[in-house]
Amino acid sequence: MADAPRTVLISGCSSGIGLELAVQLAHDPRQRYQVVATMRDLGKKGTLEAAAGKALGQTLTVAQLDVCSDESVAQCLSCIQGGEVDVLVNNAGVGLVGPLEGLSLAAMQNVFDTNFFGAVRLVKAVLPSMKRRRQGHIVVVSSVMGLQGVVFNEVYAASKFAMEGFFESLAVQLLQFNIFISLVEPGPVVTEFEGKLLEQVSTAEFPGTDPDTLSYFRDLYLPASRELFHNVGQSPQDVAKVIVKVIGSARPPLRRQTNTRYTPLTALKAVDPSGSLYVRTSHRLLFRWPRLLKLGLRCLACSCFRTPVWPR
Repeated sequence: MADAPRTVLISGCSSGIGLELAVQLAHDPRQRYQVVATMRDLGKKGTLEAAAGKALGQTLTVAQLDVCSDESVAQCLSCIQGGEVDVLVNNAGVGLVGPLEGLSLAAMQNVFDTNFFGAVRLVKAVLPSMKRRRQGHIVVVSSVMGLQGVVFNEVYAASKFAMEGFFESLAVQLLQFNIFISLVEPGPVVTEFEGKLLEQVSTAEFPGTDPDTLSYFRDLYLPASRELFHNVGQSPQDVAKVIVKVIGSARPPLRRQTNTRYTPLTALKAVDPSGSLYVRTSHRLLFRWPRLLKLGLRCLACSCFRTPVWPR
């Protein structure tokens, strides 16, 4: 007798990783999953529904969910049979990039409200049922920026560092209840949203920022960032494939990076746990040797770094 499909609740499915993950799980050949694909604005559900095809209404349903609202979370869970979620994928998130002096505290708080507290809110909502049944899997779409800081991404990186610390701490307790946590850490992901964001910030004023810092951001960071996405970036489909394998794993890993081409950029911190080597090398590459940085990123794109990281 086949096992009943597992209910998978995914946040942030209007585009990108969330959309691709929802579609891949819904099209699972063994029909192991019943996917509840959520988004804050249901006016953006058209792309997801088109990609779902025949799975829509069968193995995939679309629901409204604002991770920043207790009422929205409760309403979403009330629409799930028994309110029981087997796999929660915390994917909803927002970005913020630019010189710190030019960013408002309200914008910074919005990043934490969505990326960190939004994830915490969902976990608090599903944990009682998971603990009662003594089974569950919580997947968190984190980032390599949760492992190392990146210049001009201070607030976004801080939100991901917070997620890493929170969920690693929680994982210890939840093993006692047979509940697993997996932190998936993509590097750069090439999406339409990222492209628009880089274009917008390239002409933004960032009031209160001194001319030198603004010049470093526009003339050094933005070109390097575009080069990074071009040479090392993954597609949402590739990241979703890794998450699908994590969800289907009999022994889910606590951490899984998705992009081996980015690994050399995270290795410096592992080599020198003090962090000094990473900070000094990053500083020199960006501010003193930008041409060498550009060449290095192009080297990372060569075929010897193309093999993706798959769960064992």
